[in-house]
Order: sequence, then C-alpha cells, then structure tokens
Amino acid sequence: VYIGFGSMKPPDPQATDHVIRTALKHAGLRGVIAADPATSERNILAINDTPHDQLFPHMAAIVHHGGAGTTATALRAGKPSLICPFFGDQTYWASRVHQLGAGPPPLPFRQLTLSTLTQRLHQLTQHPTYTTATRQLAHALRNEHGVTHACHIINRVGETKGATGVDLS
Repeated sequence: VYIGFGSMKPPDPQATDHVIRTALKHAGLRGVIAADPATSERNILAINDTPHDQLFPHMAAIVHHGGAGTTATALRAGKPSLICPFFGDQTYWASRVHQLGAGPPPLPFRQLTLSTLTQRLHQLTQHPTYTTATRQLAHALRNEHGVTHACHIINRVGETKGATGVDLS
C-alpha cells in the first residue's frame, strides 16, 4: 500500500510517520511511504518523490490527500484509494471516490489516528468491491478521450459565439 500526502505538510510529521508505520504493521501490510529513504525498514520502503503514474500500478491500494492529480492517477491505475483530505477540493474528491465505490469513507487528516488508519487500511484492502469498482473506472477513464471531447465542446460554443475554435491536431 502506498501512503503519501503530496505537498501537504502534517502539523507533526514525526507523529504522523509513526502512526503510518504502526498502522501498516497492525494491518499486516507492506507499505511504500513518502519519507526519507534512509528510514526504510522491514516491509516498509521509504521513498522520495517518485512519479505516481509509474508507482501506483504496482500498488494494491493508495492512501493520499485527495489532490485532483493524485486522485486521477490512482483511478487511472485502477487502484482503490483511502483519501485523507486536508482542505479544499480534497474533501470533494474524497467523497466522490467513496460514492463511486473506489474506496472506503474518507478519513479527514485531522481525524487520522493509529486506530482510525488501521481500521480504514483493513477496509481498503479487504473489500474486493473497491478493487472491482476502481478497475471499471480505470477502463472508463482510458476510453473517455476527455481532452478531445472538451475541444469539440469548446469549438461548438465558439462557433455559436463567432469565436475561433481549438485546434484538435
């Protein structure tokens, strides 16, 4: 399971790191965490920043802050997510992922404790419905061609307003 919160900085990074590592152990999971690589230990690989689109396909599940980019990358990889939103649109993405069946209920970061994280890690990894739903979403996203569709809409609106269109080439 990958656990990382992107550019979000917890108020007490050392306490958060301890909670993450201990929750992974209590849940009986191996983890890849965003931390100093020198702090790797048995069954926990700590890594610096790495391209999520290359890492996520190799994970069983993703725990993250719910930024739009991280959420999209996890969904495209077909991996269920537990989102721990800090603020803003992260709360929306957390709720949406859960509504789509791609992960358990959000765990707001301010409620992250050893107990809550361990419980949600169990939910995230032991309910195959999350994996099934996320794989279906990944398939739909791969076949959506969203940029092309958006360009067609912009061109259609532009034509009605007399504006120039968007070049699709």
